[in-house]
Amino acid sequence: LVAYASADAHSSVANAASIAGLADEQLRLVPVDAQRAMVAGELAAMVRADVDVGRRPFLVTATTGTTSTTALDPVAEVAEIASGHRMWVHVDGAFAGAAAVCPELRFVNAGLDRADSYTFNAHKWLLTNFDCSLLYVADRRPLLDALTILPDYLRNPASEGGAVIDYRNWQVPLGRRFRALKLWFVLRHYGASGLRAHIRAHVAAAQALAEWVESHPDFELAAPVPLSLVCFRHLGGDDVNRAILERANASGDLYMTHTVLEGRITLRLAIGSARTELRHVEAAWAHIVATTDEVAAAIPGLRPGSESSPS
Repeated sequence: LVAYASADAHSSVANAASIAGLADEQLRLVPVDAQRAMVAGELAAMVRADVDVGRRPFLVTATTGTTSTTALDPVAEVAEIASGHRMWVHVDGAFAGAAAVCPELRFVNAGLDRADSYTFNAHKWLLTNFDCSLLYVADRRPLLDALTILPDYLRNPASEGGAVIDYRNWQVPLGRRFRALKLWFVLRHYGASGLRAHIRAHVAAAQALAEWVESHPDFELAAPVPLSLVCFRHLGGDDVNRAILERANASGDLYMTHTVLEGRITLRLAIGSARTELRHVEAAWAHIVATTDEVAAAIPGLRPGSESSPS
């Protein structure tokens, strides 16, 4: 058996493969393009190569909104390749799935109608306390066939008569927390209009930040910004970016994370908290720019006014 996922897929994919008993070499990581999305042609070639030597492709995981950069894999193309080999198509909506509450942002669902299963995390951008992930399946029968076990002590008339849905048969644990209740309260409190306003404000703030980064002579965008995650870097190199990250986070005024893209340290500023407004993003950017002055003074050879130094 062989499974496939983008090279930028979340680490949980590799973790799940390991839990399922697959060896490392049974999970193929498909190369990504300049937009950090899975290359469908590469996937097709890898699948053909595995079939030619007698391996059995059984699963492909596409991502809409990768963790590192919010890249969007070409789900429809991936599903087309998978269909010829009876592969299960799972789509990880992760952070970006919440954007679909806004009609104009439903490009994040492109190709989703061809998926077998889909998940996204309401606790990431949909104002719901951790943890709350939603799983959708196009056909529940394969899931139930794989996980249903009915010892005598779990048999009851309501279940056998179909009056209730036994979610223990939809998951690994027998018990289940009532996560749906807190999501229900969020939906009732904010409503569709409130959730859309929340998402739209963050997307607008991220687009503004992206423009500020692009207009600064010493910074560059490291990836497209389709939603509310901005990946950028200082042109001075890894040491400079690492120092900016450490100093900014140590200040307590903002918090960023990092990733590595094309072998280079990249700063990540995710806009998604309930109370985050444009003014906070403006303040964060001002702090980052000011921090580069401190870094320039601390790193020998990095002088203000030079090609690779802060202006």
